[in-house]
Parts: sequence; C-alpha cells; structure tokens
Amino acid sequence: MTNRTIAVVGSGYVCLVAAVCFAELGHTVICVDNGDRKVAALQGGDTLIHENHLPELLERYRNTKIRFMTDLAEATRECDAIFIAVGTPPDEDGSADLSHVLAVADTVGRSMTRETVVVTKSTVPVGTAPLVKKAVARHARFPFHVVSNPEFLKEGAAVEDFLKP
Repeated sequence: MTNRTIAVVGSGYVCLVAAVCFAELGHTVICVDNGDRKVAALQGGDTLIHENHLPELLERYRNTKIRFMTDLAEATRECDAIFIAVGTPPDEDGSADLSHVLAVADTVGRSMTRETVVVTKSTVPVGTAPLVKKAVARHARFPFHVVSNPEFLKEGAAVEDFLKP
C-alpha cells in the first residue's frame, strides 16, 4: 500500500478514530479542528474521548505520523485526500445541518494544490455528494473526486471495527 497524506477534519469520535487507524495503516495524517483548546489537548496526548486502543495508538503516532492543527487550508495543500468528519446537528425541522460540511468543502476547493479526493465521513443524508461537489468546484483549479465513506463503528470497539471491518 502506498503511503498517502490524509487530512481528517474534526476532532470528535469519528475523526480521531479514523486518524489513528490511518496512521496504523501507514499513512501520514493531519487532524484539523477549529478549536484551539481541542487541538492543544490532542497535541498533548489527551484523546478527549474514551475508546479502547485509542490512547496507545495516539501515543505511538503523535508527532510522527499524526499532527494536529487548526489551519484547514494548510492541511489541504499537503494532502492527497480530505476526510470531512464534522458535526451535522439537526436543524429546527430535524434535517441534518450541512453548513459545517459545506464550509469545509468550500475551503478545500480554495486550497487544493493538486488532484484531491474529498470524502464525506460525517453522517449526511442521501444527496449530499452533489452539494459537496458544487462547494469544492466553486474554487477548485485542480481535478477532484467526491466520495462517501459512511461511518459504521460502534463505541468501545471503533478501532477494531475500523481496522477489521
């Protein structure tokens, strides 16, 4: 398997599990979050969540295969693939609020420096991929691909589920 540089956007459960597991699989990972305190805690080795095997994997790869930052544009410029794993809280009508997902897609489109794969990992409704594609395309100067990688992990066994689906 070829080592790729991957960004995972968000610092919650899905993002952190994906990040350490991608590192375990040999990839270089940049975790991006807009929360300075979260990024500082993760840089210091605090997983912020309880999950089996997560602390050990974070400690093994922190500062070698996994970096944490707040600058999505910088991370995008370094990456072959961007996994969007941000929150999609319910709107007043109960539908998913995609504003965070689309904001990330917009920044990715502005910041890409090469062909990039954009992956929705957040819980999103059917029909989101064309919206993400449109948001990236507004500014993209390089080819890109939009794909969906729905989450299927269960808490307590997420690392094992990710590595052995």
